[in-house]
Amino acid sequence: MPHWSVYTGTNEPHDGIAELPPPPPWRAFDGGPALPPPGETDDEAAVSPDRVHRARTYVPTPESVQLVNAALCLRRPLLVTGPPGTGKSSLAYAVARELCLGPVLRWNITSRSTLADGLYQYDPLSRLYAARRDDGHGPAADGVEDHLRLGSLGTALLPYDRPRALLVDEIDKSDLDLPNDLLNILEEGQYEIPELVRAARHSPDGTAHVLADGTDTPVTISRGRVRCRAFPFVVLTSNGEREFPPAFLRRCVRLRLRRPDRDQLTDIVRAHLGEPDTRAEALITEFLTRAGTGALATDQLLNAIYLTGIAGLEADSREKLAEQLMPYLSAAADGDGF
Repeated sequence: MPHWSVYTGTNEPHDGIAELPPPPPWRAFDGGPALPPPGETDDEAAVSPDRVHRARTYVPTPESVQLVNAALCLRRPLLVTGPPGTGKSSLAYAVARELCLGPVLRWNITSRSTLADGLYQYDPLSRLYAARRDDGHGPAADGVEDHLRLGSLGTALLPYDRPRALLVDEIDKSDLDLPNDLLNILEEGQYEIPELVRAARHSPDGTAHVLADGTDTPVTISRGRVRCRAFPFVVLTSNGEREFPPAFLRRCVRLRLRRPDRDQLTDIVRAHLGEPDTRAEALITEFLTRAGTGALATDQLLNAIYLTGIAGLEADSREKLAEQLMPYLSAAADGDGF
């Protein structure tokens, strides 16, 4: 059996996903017909400068590399928890870029998010208006599939021949029911679209052509049922603001990201801004000192190093500006009562 570590954390793209060991018997899926993964250029958001930069400069810990590989091999979601600014969401982009998994599908969770939002969106009103516009002399009114689009989760579970990357960001902000609602979907790797199941009764071959998330190219769905072929690489992020049900946790590989130490911070600064100079080293020291008494995010340090490096300020002004750019994330720690 090939070595199970396909993700290296080097940020160098390669086709190692083809060497991924077979899934455990209880995590094997057989959806079809197989779909090729989309290219990066098929989704304009995927090639935006911010996403590309985050993917190229991410600096994973050895523990992150190991648990990403565990999630890939076990075909299980990766639940990533940790303080804000520790790179939880960037991890998904870095893995997708290195393993050539195509554009990252992203589902941003709010307190109003439901399972249906992630699977698909259907607009019955637009279909009703289309039917009213049909006077019987022109083209037939649009079918159900013309008013339905798959969401990020629904798209990730299409029968691609290699895993898609799905980022479910800040799941701890969700309604209490969402983690439980996800259990069956993530366990079975499949779902139904009731509107298409009903429409299939009146279709000669039972198929529908539906738009997927991030693309204007329709995909074919047979009899309203979707089942994955390669289980997606699912990253669920949480700031640790709530606890999750045990049934949900046992279905995830769990990674806890911690505040980076000096060596990690130096590597992060180097990846984003080049070799740290004396000024940057001093700001790293100041950041670590302040982080010992309150919550700070790594991007605050990067902002301070970048801006003080181009502002052309005197030393005293640079120090004051850096302090203003690195306030504590907690109002209590910053002495702010508001």
